[in-house]
Amino acid sequence: MKQHILIVGAGFGGVWSALSAARLLDQHDRNDVQISVLAPQAELRIRPRFYEPDVHTMMAPLGELFDAVGVNFIHGVAESIDVNRKQVGYRDVFGSLATQSYDRLVLAAGSKLMRPELEGMLEHAFDVDEIEQAARLEAHLKSLATLPDSPARNTVVVAGGGFTGIETATEMPARLRAVLGSDANIRVIVVDRGPSIGAALGEGISPSIIEASDQLGIEWILNASVESVDASGVTLSDGQRIESRTVIWTVGFRASPLTEQIPGTHDRQGRLHVDGHLKVLGQNDVYATGDVAYAATDDLGNYAVMSCQHAIALGRYAGNNVAADLLGVAPMTYSQPKYVTCLDLGAWGAVYTEGWDRQVKLLGQEAKELKHQINSVWIYPPAADRATALAAADPSIPVA
Repeated sequence: MKQHILIVGAGFGGVWSALSAARLLDQHDRNDVQISVLAPQAELRIRPRFYEPDVHTMMAPLGELFDAVGVNFIHGVAESIDVNRKQVGYRDVFGSLATQSYDRLVLAAGSKLMRPELEGMLEHAFDVDEIEQAARLEAHLKSLATLPDSPARNTVVVAGGGFTGIETATEMPARLRAVLGSDANIRVIVVDRGPSIGAALGEGISPSIIEASDQLGIEWILNASVESVDASGVTLSDGQRIESRTVIWTVGFRASPLTEQIPGTHDRQGRLHVDGHLKVLGQNDVYATGDVAYAATDDLGNYAVMSCQHAIALGRYAGNNVAADLLGVAPMTYSQPKYVTCLDLGAWGAVYTEGWDRQVKLLGQEAKELKHQINSVWIYPPAADRATALAAADPSIPVA
């Protein structure tokens, strides 16, 4: 009977884990190990693009790619993990419960936006965390054209001035004008707990955010948070009321709750502490990658963040090492010392930085062209060609 590598999740971490494990098995000419990916869809959803329009196109099918490299796909939603029995319980496409055994497990179940229990949040707020939710927002924006002109119709409130909030807000003027017309009296307001614009991203990048906000007409309300949401607006922590039919929540991400079923040390976002080979501390047969892994990127005290930049590299290392574990060959120590950011700022352009201190390297349209290249080419999976796909999964390939 073949040994079994089970990968839970088909996001960036899961896809690249599968390809990398297949690569190492191919190098050792081994066909006695089966790789399976368990996920709700056989598609890589391009989550970094969900703030853009036409969100229904932001996915890449995986069926032919997995077939090309010999990866088995299991269509289902993981619900439980039993590390003692080495089994994952899941619900299949018919809603029935099933189990899948493994010899080695790679948890790549990603992260999820956490909505606080605020009045009206579930009923009235939108988000861009999952493709279904982003599509719901897009349909809502298009429906605004059927409503009479009013401040509430024309106003979008974005809760949170972090990376996702800024990209969502700076894209919104163009999206609103595409629906309401170029002469519409639109407002886009970012509500942020920080003391200054772009504070969460550091002083180096803030001037670009301020300039873009000024040019695009985006307002910021600082040192404040959303207290409640209703059908026609929001009430803030300082008592201020904003009339708006469109409130978008972008604050607070947490690792998949499946991490709670694996004994080990967790960080404040629920991520599992892993060693240099991405094996979960205290577990012999379980690896974590992508947004569920709290992994050191270097020897300077930096740790991977919840981003495709880190998830792709983490996946390559995790897949290589889980296969190496079964093959009895030396694993590779995860290392990703280079860190970059490329923040989309709508029609203004973008800003590209390097280093954990975010030193600005490119601005405006030059950075925008790079952002487009990243979003539309670099983060997509390789073509469904065995040699090309396996070569692309080499952990030594730099991501940034």
